[in-house]
Amino acid sequence: MNRLTAFILATLMALGAGLAQARDLHDHEIKKLLDAGTIQSLEKLKAAALATHPGSEVTDTELEEEYGKYRYKVDLRDADGIEWDLELDATSGEVLKNHQDT
Repeated sequence: MNRLTAFILATLMALGAGLAQARDLHDHEIKKLLDAGTIQSLEKLKAAALATHPGSEVTDTELEEEYGKYRYKVDLRDADGIEWDLELDATSGEVLKNHQDT
């Protein structure tokens, strides 16, 4: 195996390990975080996501923990049928990502 091949494999493995860090949270974990005030309510986060695209409907949601941070992922469909992927900081409610699904 040459150095370039080894470098590419090592890079891919490192990227894969980074992706594996994100995990979905279970209901009991979410309740503990809500009770502790660590994250905002899912209703409040959903409302913040909907405010970015008025008239949209939520098609899917996920709360994930990655590198010690909590992110709420929301899929929306607007009135024109366009799909949107949003990601919010579950602690502050800040919209981190807002892009059209391709």
